Amino acid sequence: MAMKFTIGRRIGLGFATLILLTMVAFILTVVTLNDSKQRTETMVGQVTPSVVALKELNLLLQRSHTDISKWFYNKSFNDVEFREELRNIIAIDYPKKRAALVILSAHWTKDENEQLKNIFTRIETLFKVYQTEIMGKLISTESYEDANIISFARFTFEDSELSIQEIYKKLNTLIDLKTNFAEDVKDKMFSSINFLQRFVQLLGIALVIGGVFVAIFTTRSITKPVQQLKKMLISMGLGILPKERIKARGDEIGEMGNALNDLVQSMNQTTEFAKQTGAGNFNAEYKPLSKDDSLGHELLKMRNDLAENERSLEKKVTERTEEVVRQKEEIEGKNQELEILYKQVTDSIHYAKRIQEAILPPQNYVDEVLPNSFVLYKPKDIVSGDFYWIVKKNNLVYFAAVDCTGHGVPGAFMSLVGHNILQDIINHSNKLSPAEIMNSLREGVINTLNANNSGRDTKDGMDMTLCCINYDTLELQYAAAFNPLYIVRNGELLQHEANKFPIGKFIGEKQNFTNNTLQLQKNDQLFIFSDGYADQFGGPKGKKFMVGSFRKLLKSITPLDVKKQKETLNTTLNNWQGEQEQVDDVLVIGVKF
Repeated sequence: MAMKFTIGRRIGLGFATLILLTMVAFILTVVTLNDSKQRTETMVGQVTPSVVALKELNLLLQRSHTDISKWFYNKSFNDVEFREELRNIIAIDYPKKRAALVILSAHWTKDENEQLKNIFTRIETLFKVYQTEIMGKLISTESYEDANIISFARFTFEDSELSIQEIYKKLNTLIDLKTNFAEDVKDKMFSSINFLQRFVQLLGIALVIGGVFVAIFTTRSITKPVQQLKKMLISMGLGILPKERIKARGDEIGEMGNALNDLVQSMNQTTEFAKQTGAGNFNAEYKPLSKDDSLGHELLKMRNDLAENERSLEKKVTERTEEVVRQKEEIEGKNQELEILYKQVTDSIHYAKRIQEAILPPQNYVDEVLPNSFVLYKPKDIVSGDFYWIVKKNNLVYFAAVDCTGHGVPGAFMSLVGHNILQDIINHSNKLSPAEIMNSLREGVINTLNANNSGRDTKDGMDMTLCCINYDTLELQYAAAFNPLYIVRNGELLQHEANKFPIGKFIGEKQNFTNNTLQLQKNDQLFIFSDGYADQFGGPKGKKFMVGSFRKLLKSITPLDVKKQKETLNTTLNNWQGEQEQVDDVLVIGVKF
C-alpha cells in the first residue's frame, strides 16, 4: 500500500524545501553581491573620464577667450601664432572634444545631457560670433583703424565677455555635479552592498535554524487537530452541519472548533439580510449575535446609512439637475456675448486693413513708375507693421521697404505714422536725397511719438531702405537704417551696408544717415527687404531660413522675369514654413534694370 502524503509530510517537505531554497538564495545572493560590487567599481570608474573631459573643455574655452582677447587688442599681424591657435581651437580641437563628450554622456542623466547640450549650443554661438563679428571683421591693420568696425567689434567683444562667463558658470556647475555624483554613488553603493552582505549572511543563518525548529514543531503539534478540522469543514462544504466537536484545548484550534456552529448560523442570517438590503428593503430585520458583534452592528448601521444616502442622493440629483440647466443657460448666454465681441473686434481690424491698404500704392501706379519690378508683401496678421512706399517726383522715382516696430495692430499704427510723414516730406519740402528724407522722417517719428517728453525713451521706430533712381542716367541714391541693399550683377550678389541705427530714438550720439550713390548697369537686379523672410522658422529641423540662404535664393532667381521671381520667393517661403506659424511680416521688393 502506497504511503499517504499527509499534511504533516507536506508541511515537513515544505519546510525542508524552504530551508533548501534559503540556502540556495543565500549562496546566490552572496555571489550576486560580490559581482555587483565589482560592476559598481567599474561603473564609478567610468565617471572619471567624463570629469576630465569637462575640465579639458573648460581649459579649451579659456584658451579661446585668451586668444580672442589678443585678437581684439593686438593690431599687429606679425604675431600670428595666437590667431592660428584660435582657428584650430574652433575648427579642430573643439569638435574633437565635443565628440568625446557626446560618447561619454551616453550614460548621463537626461538633465545632465540637457545641460551639456545647452553648453555646446552657447559655445558654438560664441565661436560663431568670434568668427563673424571679430575674426571676420578685424582682418587687417587697416580694419583696426576703421572706427565703425572697431566700435561694432568692441560691442560684440564686450557681449562675448558676458556670454563666456555664463558658459564658465554652467560648465563648472556640470563638473561639480559629475564629481559629486561619482563620489556619492561610490560611497552609497559600497555602504549599501556591505550592509546588505552582512544582513543576508545573518538572515541565512537565522532562516536555517528557524526553519528546522518550525518544521519539527508543526509536524508534531498541528497535524492531528488539523485533520479533525478538515472533516468538519468538508461537511460544511457539502451543506451538512458537523456533529463532532473539537476537544477543548487552550489554543487557537480549540477556539476555531467552538466558533464553527456560531459561524454557520451567522452566515445564514447575514446572507439573507444582505439580499434584502441589496434589493432595497431597508426594513429587513437582523439581530447581532451579541453586544460585541461588531460585524452585526456595522451591518445594521450600513442598512441605515444606505437608506439615508438613497434619500440624500435623490435630493442631490434633483438639485444638480436644476443647477446644470441653469449653468448651461448662463454659458450659452456668455458664448453669444463672446461671439458678438469677437465679431466686432475682427470687423474693426479688417476695416483697419482697408485703411492700411489705402496708403499702399496701387499696382498700376507701381507698374507705371517702377517698371519691371515686383513687391512680395505678406502680413503676419490681418494688418501689418511692414509697408512699402513708392512715389515719383520730377524725373526721380523713390521707393522704400519699411519695417516698423512690432506687427499686427501696433505695427500697423506705426506704418500709418511713417507713411504720412514720408508723404508730407516729399510734398512740402525741398529735401530730395534719401538721407535727407530719412533724417527728416526720424525727427518726425520722434516728435509724433513724444519720445522726448514721455518721461522715458521709447523704442518705437522703424528700419528701412530708401532708394532714389534716375531712369535716364541709371544713377541710384540710397540710405538705409539697419536693412542693407543687394545688387546682383553678372551672377554675383553685392551687398551695400546700412547705417547701424534706426529711425526713432536710440541710445548714443545723434548721427545723420549716409547718402550713398551707385552707378547701375544694364541688367542689374536690385533687392530691398525687411527681416521677416530670413527670420521665418521652418524646414525639416524647424530652424530659421537665415540671411545666407536668402542671399543664395535671390541670386538664383535673378535670371527669371520679375513675375516668376515673386512666385518663386512666395513658393519657397511657403514650402519652408510648412505647418509652422509665420513669425513676422514679410516684405521683399525687386527691381530689374
